[in-house]
Amino acid sequence: MKDLLLLIAQGLVSNPEEVSVTVDDVDDNGVTVYHLHVAADDMGRVIGKQGRIAKAIRTVMRSAASRNDEKISVEIE
Repeated sequence: MKDLLLLIAQGLVSNPEEVSVTVDDVDDNGVTVYHLHVAADDMGRVIGKQGRIAKAIRTVMRSAASRNDEKISVEIE
């Protein structure tokens, strides 16, 4: 899952070497939180107009996680 998020984010930004993902442990609700870190200049590219790209990233990640019976959340920082 981490590799999928990296692949998606690196395709969107102009500085792919500055993209990183950290993963929190599963919380009490069974949700794993993925934290996406990008360069400040690329933040707009990842979020998109009115958050459409960020919402699409979260949707794709949730769909992929549901195939593995996981619950995830993606935070863009």
